[in-house]
Amino acid sequence: MERPPATYQVHGPALRKRRKSLGLTVQEAADKAGISRSYLQRLETGTREQMGPPRYIRLRTALDATDEQLSPPPGEPTEER
Repeated sequence: MERPPATYQVHGPALRKRRKSLGLTVQEAADKAGISRSYLQRLETGTREQMGPPRYIRLRTALDATDEQLSPPPGEPTEER
């Protein structure tokens, strides 16, 4: 059985685009995902790019999104933290 990654890389602009396409405010999306508004804002602005599996899965579910919709585009450099 394959284990989930320790963290998931998220792409802020893609995350914001998906949220807005659903007509959700930052607060509404955060509430649906069970995360704080400030945490979601940090993800959308790129201040934070990594999420642990439980939060990531809740956010992905709240936005009815796929991994591909929330991940950085292929070939885009990611910042090591």
